Amino acid sequence: MNSSPDPILLARAIRKSFGAIEALSGVSLSVYAGKVTCLLGDNGAGKSTLIKILSGVMAPDSGEITMFGKAVAFASARDALDLGIATVYQDLAIVSVMPIYRNFFLGREPEKGRGPLRRFDKEEAIRIASEEIQRIGIDVRDVHRPIVTLSGGERQSVAIARAIYFGAKVLILDEPTSALGVKEADVVLRYVRRAKERGIGIVFITHNIHHAFLIGDTFEILKRGSVSLTLEKANLTKTDLLMHMAGGEQFEELSA
Repeated sequence: MNSSPDPILLARAIRKSFGAIEALSGVSLSVYAGKVTCLLGDNGAGKSTLIKILSGVMAPDSGEITMFGKAVAFASARDALDLGIATVYQDLAIVSVMPIYRNFFLGREPEKGRGPLRRFDKEEAIRIASEEIQRIGIDVRDVHRPIVTLSGGERQSVAIARAIYFGAKVLILDEPTSALGVKEADVVLRYVRRAKERGIGIVFITHNIHHAFLIGDTFEILKRGSVSLTLEKANLTKTDLLMHMAGGEQFEELSA
């Protein structure tokens, strides 16, 4: 694992407006190797806008993003992916009728042959998909199955395995457990821990305080487009985190 004290990814003073609406007003975020940064906040807090900027989907109006200390600018999501920033959205980009191994390589298929004889290398795709899915710990014996036959948690976990295989240094997970039951959410959290153990820096976006506390090392709370609070897990309880999310004194009044 990379033990560098410097962040892999650093977003500094990011601003983004849509007309008169300021979605982000100077947000800063640091992502470290082998650490999970949980991004928390209500709807409209700016979480979606921030991850779209970090993943290259949109450009900030101002601010700076650095990877390993070097300033970067993304013209597209492909630029961010090529630099090692992979995003797994809640509504996974999959082709449900295709087998698992085809979805694993969707858009980045291995090929064999040269020139006009180049073609999809099915055998290599099956081998690699099987190995990588098993390596992260998912028990899928037949990668020929349509991916839709997997549970929601397994599909999320395959997406995580795919990102790791393609060299993700930073993994952004957008509400990966929000539509899952307790057991399925535990599956995803287990594989997030495995990605963390492999030295990947993770941004975990969630509304679920319980899941955040189980997996997070640092907690960034967004409110109205700004980071209202940054908390470290040391000496922090789940109740403390809930109080900060709910607004502190207001929560105490409600629970009195």
